[in-house]
Amino acid sequence: MSTQNRHTRASRRKTPEASYDEASRVHFRGHRGSSGGSDGVGPEGRLRRVAAAMAIMVAIVVLRLAWLQIFTAADLAKGAENNRTNDIVLHARRGTIYDRNGNVLAMSVDCKDIYANPSEIKDASSVAQVFASLLGGSPSDYLGDLQQDTTFVYVRRRVDTDTASKIEKALDEKNLKGVYFVNNTKRVYPYGNVGVQILGFVNADNEGASGLEYYYNDILAGTNGHMIVETGAGGTPIAGGTSNITEAQNGQDIVLSIDIELQKKAEEQLTAAVKDIEAQQGGSIMAMNPRTGEIYAAASYPLPDFKSDNGVDYESLNLKLVSSIYEPGSVFKVITTSIGIDDNLFGPNSTFNIPTELKVGDNKVTDDDWRTSAMDMSVREMLRRSSNVGMAFLETQLIGDERFAAGIDKFGIGHATGIDFPGEATGIVRSLDEYEGPTGGNMAFGQGLAIPFIQVIRAYTAVANKGTMVTPHFMVSKGGQEVTWPTKDVISASTASAELDMMTTVVKEGTGVRAGIYGYTVAGKTGTGQQVVEETGSYGENSGFVASFCGIVNPSESDLMVYVGLNDTHQLASQSAAVVFSQFAKDAATRLNIQPINN
Repeated sequence: MSTQNRHTRASRRKTPEASYDEASRVHFRGHRGSSGGSDGVGPEGRLRRVAAAMAIMVAIVVLRLAWLQIFTAADLAKGAENNRTNDIVLHARRGTIYDRNGNVLAMSVDCKDIYANPSEIKDASSVAQVFASLLGGSPSDYLGDLQQDTTFVYVRRRVDTDTASKIEKALDEKNLKGVYFVNNTKRVYPYGNVGVQILGFVNADNEGASGLEYYYNDILAGTNGHMIVETGAGGTPIAGGTSNITEAQNGQDIVLSIDIELQKKAEEQLTAAVKDIEAQQGGSIMAMNPRTGEIYAAASYPLPDFKSDNGVDYESLNLKLVSSIYEPGSVFKVITTSIGIDDNLFGPNSTFNIPTELKVGDNKVTDDDWRTSAMDMSVREMLRRSSNVGMAFLETQLIGDERFAAGIDKFGIGHATGIDFPGEATGIVRSLDEYEGPTGGNMAFGQGLAIPFIQVIRAYTAVANKGTMVTPHFMVSKGGQEVTWPTKDVISASTASAELDMMTTVVKEGTGVRAGIYGYTVAGKTGTGQQVVEETGSYGENSGFVASFCGIVNPSESDLMVYVGLNDTHQLASQSAAVVFSQFAKDAATRLNIQPINN
């Protein structure tokens, strides 16, 4: 409704019953006098009557203005303001995301937002037909919006510029008014589904909704601007009318440590491994530099498919290495032995008599190596054959709960790693005052605690990096400035060297022999972590394992570390995860130009 019409209605409804016409009639209704003109009134009397009539008219106008100013001014001003301006968002361009080699992983491209002023549209059916022919759907899908009692409604956002141009041309040819176009941007991922679990996606408001798009939204998004457009009484933008523009501030570009080609291989090989090994709960894979913390590739299965007609399974957006917790199993033995060596309690060649089973609290710890009698084992041998009894012996007889709890805390177990990815879990790890009889002995070989495997991976960086633990991360620079990440000294360089030497034995002669790569030295450890059955809260005969392997390629140089985990499988890590590691780590070494050092 126009301001003028509202004023008229207010006059009819609120003003006392007097009008300009009534005041005029008052001028001719006087008492006939006995002297003067034909009406019996003299000239002075007629002047007095004219003056009185004019006074009445002035009084009516004053009362009318007073009424409007005192009782209706706020509403009228608000209505006039609403009818005279439209606030249109000017979207900032999100920063571009690059991989370590300069490949564009996510970018914003130009597009158009299409909006309409229904009060200006005379032929909604014809406008709807144009939209249906070029945007898809049927005319009825658009009619509801085009016939709203408003002056502004979005028709479609982020329309390709070519399509928008065709719509504008079709409307012009049919002389259809009331549709407008505003510049915007939309997010494009040139590599399709590759890496989208890490990258994430943006929502309809161009804000990060998952992955790094969400984690770094404040950096990438920038600040939207606004355009206040002056409109006429019907809400139509006035040609040449004034407008107030606050320019958008574009987001910053970021560079990731990801190698997109290696990421593609990681996703392909993980998918194949999960299916071949029948890992019922999927699995995870990660390649990184243990000296810097830079992640070359990472993925968890199932992987998201943004091209699926069935929509995205939001569970697939989780990077399980970061957000899901598991009992780690024997990969934890590297941490246990590092604690003891660093406290000078034993060395790699220290030897102890290890029974076939060991009572820890009310539990009995056994091995799966079919020994029938006790045997003398060095710490190296315990690690080589992955002896649970040996680890429980070291914790209960030599390390002790207090030093063990302090050691795993120093390694960051039970604490967030600080990886730049949303949804990081901290895990379930008992503090020292919560230990019961079997706690320390069980945790020594990776049972009785549940953590995301990113904590194990970070702990291994201390072993690979002369005792200094680094922060796993994806971003290496933002806005052209290099980003630094925290480090922490955990063990001595000599302890790290001793541990790497034992881990090399594991791959050369022990449970990790299938993880070996021809021409390269590999130091690593297998893990077959039995998982608690949710229904019973205990380990069951049919419960699956998390089969894992974490290893460093060419440990003297430490440029590549790879983790492979397969969830809920009935195959031991030595037969499954170790094999997948060998294949993928070889491809990663080749891709990263890490040269063989052995003939």
